[in-house]
Amino acid sequence: MKSFKIIPVIDILNSTAVHAKKGERTKYKPIQSTLFQSSNPVEIIRKIKKKSNLHEFYIADLDSIISKTPNFQILKEILDISKIKIILDPGIVDLKEIYHFKEFKTKSLILGLETIKSFKVISQSLQILSQDNIIISIDMYKGQILSKAKDIKNQNPIDIIKKIESLGIKSIILLDLYRVGQKIGGIPPLYLDILKNFDGDILVGGGIKNFKDVLDYKDQNFSGILIATALYDGTIDFEKLRNL
Repeated sequence: MKSFKIIPVIDILNSTAVHAKKGERTKYKPIQSTLFQSSNPVEIIRKIKKKSNLHEFYIADLDSIISKTPNFQILKEILDISKIKIILDPGIVDLKEIYHFKEFKTKSLILGLETIKSFKVISQSLQILSQDNIIISIDMYKGQILSKAKDIKNQNPIDIIKKIESLGIKSIILLDLYRVGQKIGGIPPLYLDILKNFDGDILVGGGIKNFKDVLDYKDQNFSGILIATALYDGTIDFEKLRNL
């Protein structure tokens, strides 16, 4: 069985950690939790690290994704925290932006299907970054590929993933924005089909309802989950994750 990762999610909008729901970004509000009395992304990560001993975080820089105003200072402060590693989605569009963000010592840089301008950007990224430093986010809405790129949108997710694997990509994220922030629960049949058709690491974001969901994804041999809502509202206990 593959190792299984629990990766807390921090969505940053207007330089503040926000609660994401259904991809409706204009409605996102500063995160509230009994676990921490702050919506400062740096302070939240410090607190989670202390409570859970988790060291890897998924950062979605929505300011960079939406308005191309990256939170460089916040990212620097996060990376200065001892032993913290991040996988970063800054809304990469093209090759120029890959060069722009490769200077940050992130564990992995995410290329999202929602934002890249064409499939070619994925193959170009392998000329700059190693396979181990790239994760492709399979951005979807209710199981349909979410993309503006003509050679990506309206395609079958499994067909796209097979093309990605043929390039040598080793890691993907399944991210259905409709499931984000909703605690829908369960494993979509599409995800199980993808699991059969991709030999690399598969992380899943969105829809985690409770600790049983965490165990189900682990038992099905996924590589890990990205988790926010069920963690921050107290549904899933840090101690259980630590033991897992």
